[in-house]
Amino acid sequence: MTLQTVDLRKAFGGVTALDGATVRFRDGKINALIGPNGSGKTTYFNCVTGMIRADRGRVTYRERDLTGRAPHVIARAGIGRTFQLCRIFPRMTALDNVLAAVRPAGVFDALRGARHRVETGRARGWLTRLGIEHLAGAPAGTLSWGQQKLLELAGVLMTDPDTILLDEPAGGVNPALLDRIGTLVRELNAEGRTFVIVEHNMDLVMSLSDHIVVFDRGRPIAEGPPSVIRTDERVLGAYLGV
Repeated sequence: MTLQTVDLRKAFGGVTALDGATVRFRDGKINALIGPNGSGKTTYFNCVTGMIRADRGRVTYRERDLTGRAPHVIARAGIGRTFQLCRIFPRMTALDNVLAAVRPAGVFDALRGARHRVETGRARGWLTRLGIEHLAGAPAGTLSWGQQKLLELAGVLMTDPDTILLDEPAGGVNPALLDRIGTLVRELNAEGRTFVIVEHNMDLVMSLSDHIVVFDRGRPIAEGPPSVIRTDERVLGAYLGV
């Protein structure tokens, strides 16, 4: 197992976002994490990646305890992550955004340290692979929403993670760009990268995933391949409202 949590708990005031989430994701596979709004999916990502500290529980990645570690430590351990709302530098060019991801110590240090042939070539290579190389010199804020999602993913890939957490990659993306994202995920998975995807687009989830974990009220209620999840009565009741 590449990534797992044991009894992960997080409350915000009187609201319990995670309520003992014990989860194991499959190494080398495309995993999905689904559930109704408010079921704790993004909070789970935030705890796993160190964006917020869990109140209780343990996070391990390839047998390394990452509980309570800082985001940059977790990133260096091999976990990359995108967000529901793209985190980009809108006034910087698309190319500079990708280069800035190389050195997490600071944006300006990143640009000074990364502007050499090898890393600039790598950055252009990812832009090309994602189909937005023609936008390399454009301010990131002028890109469409879908293009910004691709740009954010290019920055994540620049850090060469083994496991990538995607938070709603289909949100606000047109069908053509969504197909591109799906194709890229399959290609990168075939090359050895593990994915965990939070997503509400069930067509994408069912067609893309090898393994699905379903959250409800801050804890997993079901897991398995798409063929099992789409007929699970607990999922139909909690997620589909049947």
